[in-house]
Amino acid sequence: MKFYTKSHAHFCGIDLHARCLYVCILDAAGETCLHKKISASPQALMTLISPYLEDLVIGVECMFSGYNRIWCT
Repeated sequence: MKFYTKSHAHFCGIDLHARCLYVCILDAAGETCLHKKISASPQALMTLISPYLEDLVIGVECMFSGYNRIWCT
């Protein structure tokens, strides 16, 4: 997928580290809805993004492929 052009209500970018996540959520107009550092756990992430899940697309920056075992289940 070279370009993704579908509209969504919210867009989420996540910088994944071993002990923490940096999460940023923008609305369709590009305004910041949320920008927060949280612990690197699936539970913490789901709690944080749950209000936006109805129409949310997520992109994750991660250099180590071993994180797939934790996050891609």
